[in-house]
Amino acid sequence: MHAGSAFDFVIVGGGVAGLRAAIALAGAGRVVVLTKAEPAESNTGYAQGGVAAAMGDDDSPALHEADTIRAGDGLCDEEAVRVCVREGPRYVRELIDWGARFDRAADGRLALGREAAHSVRRVLHAGDATGREIGRVLWERVSALESVTTIDHALVTEVVVAGDGAVGVRYFDRDGVLQEVRATATLLATGGAGRVFRETTNPAVATGDGIALAFRAGARVADLEFVQFHPTALKRAGAPRFLISEALRGEGARLVNSRGERFMARYHPDGDLAPRDVVARGIVRESESIGGDVFLTLAHLDAAYVRRRFPTIAAMLEEIGLDLATDPIPVGPAAHYIMGGVDTDVCGRTSLKGLFAAGEVACTGLHGANRLASNSLLEGLVFGARAAAAMQEPLRTAPLKPDRVAAWGPGLGASRETTSGRSIEAQRAPSLQPLAPDTVRDLMWRSAGLFRSRDDLARAAATLESAAAASYPLTAVGAKHLNLAIVGRLIARAALRREESRGGHYRSDYPARDDLHWKVHLVDQHHG
Repeated sequence: MHAGSAFDFVIVGGGVAGLRAAIALAGAGRVVVLTKAEPAESNTGYAQGGVAAAMGDDDSPALHEADTIRAGDGLCDEEAVRVCVREGPRYVRELIDWGARFDRAADGRLALGREAAHSVRRVLHAGDATGREIGRVLWERVSALESVTTIDHALVTEVVVAGDGAVGVRYFDRDGVLQEVRATATLLATGGAGRVFRETTNPAVATGDGIALAFRAGARVADLEFVQFHPTALKRAGAPRFLISEALRGEGARLVNSRGERFMARYHPDGDLAPRDVVARGIVRESESIGGDVFLTLAHLDAAYVRRRFPTIAAMLEEIGLDLATDPIPVGPAAHYIMGGVDTDVCGRTSLKGLFAAGEVACTGLHGANRLASNSLLEGLVFGARAAAAMQEPLRTAPLKPDRVAAWGPGLGASRETTSGRSIEAQRAPSLQPLAPDTVRDLMWRSAGLFRSRDDLARAAATLESAAAASYPLTAVGAKHLNLAIVGRLIARAALRREESRGGHYRSDYPARDDLHWKVHLVDQHHG
């Protein structure tokens, strides 16, 4: 292992949260940003719909807050929501000042879109590639900062813990050599975990590494049972599960069954613009009830406008012989976003001193049980900047909030330093066999997907418990496979514990929401 370098701040991840933090930290010391693949490859770049912010004449932070809490199905942390929606417009205006090219109306005003569960139009967009545009602006700004170093193709394998806090990370470089970087404060901004499931809209890098890293280091994780399944991913044999943005339904696209009938009003009064979890389950139920696929149709809208408004989606569909403006597009649910993650306060602090988390990898409680559409990019901007501010202050941990219910877990220990400076690897059981990634993903899709039950979850949790305790090769590939098993296990175990249905978590054996017993956040932590 190479000794590497010492920095003031290390950021793991190059999406919106990590980049916004790097910009804020650049004037305070030396910063290194470690990215798992190419610098621009993150969930940020795949965000089609836009960024939600209360910037319209008929909008306000209070209205945005109410919509967010309603979508979160009774489990949002109100402080986190208030911080995000009130500070959000400032950071979006900052992006515009830095050169972000959001769509505008003929009179020059921002063109605001509407998505499900929003009461007004408040989604700023750059065509249907908003995340890519925001990423472009942030990367250009980061690239100009002399105090920020970027290392790509760096797979972080562990958070280094010394004494009572995090002191850096270890990672495999592009040549497969184990490296170490030390820092006063470490930020996990690694994004989501959609690739834990067989069907997902997420890129290949979204394997939940940050959640596994934090858990193994001894930090709390929370709300991992709440996974948002986007209702409209392309569903065509041989084609990727390409996201068909909710913004299409916001512009008037309709969901129809195999008979060409609109059906969502049978499942929710808001019809096609019902919350995502409701629409996703409605699509599956309709497909099973009527038989055949469910489709999204825009044929009743102006074709030229459709192609102009959604050029990326139109081009992708054209490659497989479909016309977005005129053809029915077969769609179905796929894992899209995880509301849970590393338990943090509203400044990104975790339960481990010196370790911070921001963006999708973190759980502030902002999203509750179900994320309001287009709040994720806003979350990255606001909490990336807030984490950067806290990283420059005297280090302290985030306290356990009163509504957190603890279920401390065994196994999967962190690497901790001995007095000689060497790391102690967690004990693994050589007789247990690792699971192949595709096996983990298939198991999670079947047992911890849209419809869950005690028996399925118990089998998945037991299988993944053994897989996560198995011996994996000490390589970059081995580390990725281990992380996948750990995160799958944590999700399955959390879903098994929550005996109700709420937001992105649906139990067929407990189909009702139960505020009397379950209006709490479940947290997990390894004490190694």
